[in-house]
Amino acid sequence: MKDSNPTQRPTARETENVFDTGVFFAARQALRRHASGGNILIAATLLAIIVANIPGLNDEYFKFWTQEVRLQLGNFNFFSHSGHHMDLLAFINDALMAIFFFSIGLEIKREVLVGELSSFKQALLPIVGAVGGMCVPVLIYYLMSRGTDYSGGAAIPMATDIAFSLGVLAMLGKRVPVSLKIFLTTLAVVDDIGGIIVIAAFYSTGIEWMLLLYAAILLGVLLLGSVFSIKSKIFYLTIGGIVWFLFLNSGIHPTIAGVLVAFCVPATPVFAPKKYIKIIRNSIAHFRGEDDELLTKRTILNKEQMNWLKEVESASDKVISPLQELEDSLHPIVNYFIIPLFAFANAGIFLLDMEPASIFEGISLAVISGLVLGKFLGILSFSWLAVKLKLAPMPAHANWSMMSSISLLGGIGFTVSLFIATLTFDSSIPAQQALLDHAKLGIVVGSLIAGIGAYIWLHFTLPKGVAPDAAEE
Repeated sequence: MKDSNPTQRPTARETENVFDTGVFFAARQALRRHASGGNILIAATLLAIIVANIPGLNDEYFKFWTQEVRLQLGNFNFFSHSGHHMDLLAFINDALMAIFFFSIGLEIKREVLVGELSSFKQALLPIVGAVGGMCVPVLIYYLMSRGTDYSGGAAIPMATDIAFSLGVLAMLGKRVPVSLKIFLTTLAVVDDIGGIIVIAAFYSTGIEWMLLLYAAILLGVLLLGSVFSIKSKIFYLTIGGIVWFLFLNSGIHPTIAGVLVAFCVPATPVFAPKKYIKIIRNSIAHFRGEDDELLTKRTILNKEQMNWLKEVESASDKVISPLQELEDSLHPIVNYFIIPLFAFANAGIFLLDMEPASIFEGISLAVISGLVLGKFLGILSFSWLAVKLKLAPMPAHANWSMMSSISLLGGIGFTVSLFIATLTFDSSIPAQQALLDHAKLGIVVGSLIAGIGAYIWLHFTLPKGVAPDAAEE
């Protein structure tokens, strides 16, 4: 007779199913955060373009970003670069975006340890697709810009904006297989790694080696802290802030400091899950069955009850690793504040003195072609080769029509593309400011073409109803 004991241990298969459910739950939560952040990003971008083109108001918009930002002690200003105080735009691009790249570093480390990048077989297809999605746009841009004064912007169309692209997929609801969303997310993470390498390699000038040595020593201290199980987030954030300042003044772009500090944050919790469960059981056991009636009333807890619940609270803090807790805490700040603010500050393009035809010539056309055509061809062709050569399987419940539309969706390069454009062209030089404006216009138009095109494609080709792996989403 089958044992009817309710405390019977689950079978191995049941345990595996529970684990799979937990993994997909975590993935879905991350997808929802990115998707909702994309809606705010779209609103911030549209608002920036509108404000930048309203006579009278646009002057105040552009002047606003030139205000100085200070965090000063005596004569020392923490927000200064080689003796020059940061203006608000530089603060957003060099300081707040370092927090953005810090969150990317945390995400990359987690993905490598326990996420989509932890399994080589599972990660290979989006990695190969991302490589194609970086190389082909750069090649197209280079071929279209050889011998021009904007040839240095070849890295602009190599990025994929995860918030924007997942925002488009969110508009299609549960018709989109979760496996496709995970493919796109992993591809965007690999794109971010490529962007970080490009920024480190090509946007570092006049290196101050002594400052870089001090920063390396502090990074070593952070690594030792991780080795010796120092779990204090204040420890990593405080020293990380000093590392950022040293990078800022050393000639290495300060956003790289955010990534390196993130790699030093420990991924192991203070308590093992088994110890955590034991503490919870011991604490909850103090609440006896006969107390149920009293506990249903809204009444102040006594001292013993407070202590028992504090034990649960403390244990809960210690079972989540500093890496995961920081990543979770930073997601709302990054998605709902830093990235929209970056977009609002950088996407404001004065269009009233531009010829409409300039959208489809020069740097604008090179960026649009790289994002729309380059991303589409690169992601799709490299993914097709990987599947046909049996290096990696197709995402579950997907076909080549879906993969084609996702490849087009990868052409939404927005955030990192804008960031690389601001690093490439010096806005203090009038000729380069004009190139920067046209590059931004190309990024916005290219991202719109890719996003709208992919949405229409998916809307008419996706099967009706809920995708099989989205049924419980």
